[in-house]
Amino acid sequence: MPRRPLFLLKIVLVLSFFVSLLSGCGEFGEVTMKETYPLESVNKDGSQTSYIYRAANKTVPEVARELAEQKKPRQISKEDAEHMFLVYSNEWIHVQKDERNPDDTLIEVDSEEYVKQNYSPSFLEGYLVASLIGNMFDSLGRHGDYRGYSSRDVYQPAKQYEAPTAKDKKAIPPLTVERSGSIFKRGQDNSGSSKKVGDNGNVFGKSSSGKIVKEKDGKSGFDSIFSPSKSKKPKTRVGTGKIFKRGRR
Repeated sequence: MPRRPLFLLKIVLVLSFFVSLLSGCGEFGEVTMKETYPLESVNKDGSQTSYIYRAANKTVPEVARELAEQKKPRQISKEDAEHMFLVYSNEWIHVQKDERNPDDTLIEVDSEEYVKQNYSPSFLEGYLVASLIGNMFDSLGRHGDYRGYSSRDVYQPAKQYEAPTAKDKKAIPPLTVERSGSIFKRGQDNSGSSKKVGDNGNVFGKSSSGKIVKEKDGKSGFDSIFSPSKSKKPKTRVGTGKIFKRGRR
């Protein structure tokens, strides 16, 4: 290949290298990330269904806020560190602190029929408006004293929870929400200072210490990036008064 096109190709590659370095140090804004809460327990009896999910290392208000942003409820209870309710047209979500593991939050997704047949109306009145509870429960009907999965050993539901089977996990996938987050600048250490590209900002050639330094022979350094050894000057031979460069005709 002629030397000039090869030289231009190397320039393009080096410029591409610069662009990748600079873009890697850029800072992006808000991005959307998915977070999945695994299915932990299942309670099914006809139209009465209750599914328990775990949000590790999250508070009750934090999880309730994420769920409400994902799907706006008809009614949401006031912010509380122990229990919060999100009421939808055909299901209720009870967000509750895990009493056995206080760092985690439990998400209980109940069908409306499950709430009617198991929950204590007096317990719900402490979090939701009385008119909603009155419409939900018939004063002469049967209801339980259940107060959520976190206190199931004391206030038991009509039917006990069971670990989800492989069939359950396939039919009822994990609860997934989308939330916003930030991507920070690359190349920063824990002290917050930006890492330099090479020593003194130079990007040509490598020294034995691993730092990237500029060649000291006064050349541009393009050949040293792509070849393990320094580029060699073309050899010549002496004829009768003429100098011929090798590799050319």
